[in-house]
Amino acid sequence: MTMTETEMFEPDGRAIPYGAEGEGPALVLLPERGSDIDSLNLLAHSVAQEDFRVIRIGVSAGRGSDGVDAAAQDLVQDVVDVMDHLGVDDAWVGGHAFGGSVARAVSLAHHDRVNGVLLLGVEAADVAPPLAQGLPVLVVQGTEDEVTPVANGDALQASAPGLVSVVPVEGGGHMFPMTHVGATSWAIEDYLDWD
Repeated sequence: MTMTETEMFEPDGRAIPYGAEGEGPALVLLPERGSDIDSLNLLAHSVAQEDFRVIRIGVSAGRGSDGVDAAAQDLVQDVVDVMDHLGVDDAWVGGHAFGGSVARAVSLAHHDRVNGVLLLGVEAADVAPPLAQGLPVLVVQGTEDEVTPVANGDALQASAPGLVSVVPVEGGGHMFPMTHVGATSWAIEDYLDWD
């Protein structure tokens, strides 16, 4: 299996970059603000090799090419439109930092389409949307992350202890989904237990 190239889906004049690979239950991954979907290539490829269908979705043209001008709520429709385009009825939806906040917004607006939320680092509670009721949340966080610190994930778990599970990536800084691919992929695969 090889990593997929980025494709473009253009509903209503929006050019939404995406990539999809693998077969099995779907996992949507959204990049950190200022990163493109290629930043999650290695992680997506690793998870896809374990019988997942991994879909990376980026920021559509017109919303700020690097995501800086895009708000989480603005990106919710992009995620759902790509899922529809690919025939994905439901999925775990997750992302890296800001991408995780977008995933939380998707779970609130489209609760019936989201099986759970994956947060690769947790943005502070004052900027992130609340959790959707009743959905499981997996937090994977770098122990040395100073942008989305461990305390954010711990606070989220304390707010919903029955729904939020936290897995640390030892030595991982903010870019741990790219620098600690194996540990990050293992945490996702082990939690979802689809392999």
